[in-house]
Amino acid sequence: MMCTPPVRSMVPWWTEWPKRSGVAGAHRQEDMRSTRNHRGRSQSRQSLLQIFDLLRSSYGPQHWWPGDSPFEVIVGAVLTQNTAWHNVAQAIANLKREGLLQPGALLEAEPDTVKALLAPAGYYNIKYDRLMSLLRFLHGHGTDLDRLRTLPLETLRAELLEVKGVGPETADSILLYALQRPVFVVDAYTRRLFSRLGHWWMEKAPYDKVQCFFMEALPQDTALYNEFHALIVVHSKDTCKKKPLCQGCCLLSLSCRGVE
Repeated sequence: MMCTPPVRSMVPWWTEWPKRSGVAGAHRQEDMRSTRNHRGRSQSRQSLLQIFDLLRSSYGPQHWWPGDSPFEVIVGAVLTQNTAWHNVAQAIANLKREGLLQPGALLEAEPDTVKALLAPAGYYNIKYDRLMSLLRFLHGHGTDLDRLRTLPLETLRAELLEVKGVGPETADSILLYALQRPVFVVDAYTRRLFSRLGHWWMEKAPYDKVQCFFMEALPQDTALYNEFHALIVVHSKDTCKKKPLCQGCCLLSLSCRGVE
């Protein structure tokens, strides 16, 4: 289940909780735990926003996701599984050239024709099957992306995860970048970068646990989630690689541990 930010009281959660008078025993302990949890979220928020500011100052706005339409973003989210983006871009260009980057046209096209066009993205038989499953899902909703944007987020995400070949990262990429829903995307770059920044547990933690960390700490803001994930990706490709280039890293002042 996707992590959703906890319901906030009318008092902003980054301010101090009001002290309660006459609270005894277990109630006082619960209040103290709530205060500690609130302070922990506040500290995490400040730390994450500091990282965001440093990345944005270094790389500038990213204008993600690369794609000329929401449907192109959806196709790209499937094709990018286990391959480099430049290969995906070539496959998408092939579909555009043949006039198949439309839901109806792509769903009705000859399978062998589509597979040949998808070949640059690798695993074209598997990706064709996954893409067709997703297209059938969209067709079941009338291929109406505006309607999908109005569905309850938890319901829509659960339906996407039922589609063959759509895992949490792919589903959340579609939700965030194609449908502008407030979901934080977690990928291998996120785990690598933040495990080096002291959150070592992220390296092997379940997807939902890592996502919860970000969504509970950060403001619920689609544009922030979009830009933050894009900056994580560009930084991890440019500097925080498997073998990191720590010299001159914009996050070096945060005691990044690099590779041990």
